[in-house]
Amino acid sequence: MAKQSTADLLDAFKEMTLLELSEFIKQFEETFDVKAASGAPMMMAAPGGAGGGGEAAEEQTEFDVILNAAGDQKIQVIKEVRALTSLGLKEAKDLVDSAPKPVLEKVAKDVADKAKEQLEGVGATVEVK
Repeated sequence: MAKQSTADLLDAFKEMTLLELSEFIKQFEETFDVKAASGAPMMMAAPGGAGGGGEAAEEQTEFDVILNAAGDQKIQVIKEVRALTSLGLKEAKDLVDSAPKPVLEKVAKDVADKAKEQLEGVGATVEVK
């Protein structure tokens, strides 16, 4: 196998959907027995560091719950989405079908964790940002 440059790998990743990239990361972690670190909090804190100093250390208080994939129990996931939101059946189904999509936005950490736990309990792939 020919060795690919970093630029070639990045170009390949740019062509992937979020779901494909998520599956790649899972396989990479399993193959090399590692855990990918989440870089999102660092990237968000870096721009603020140049300005005020003290405000950059402020802890995130609002989180988004994002449904990445419904999994095998799509009907159960739709039911959980309806229980977590005020969406009707059609709207909840459309949200689940168009994943990755945010289910809840700008909620407290405990609400986000509870929603993630409920959705993962029925087989969904969920991310809290």
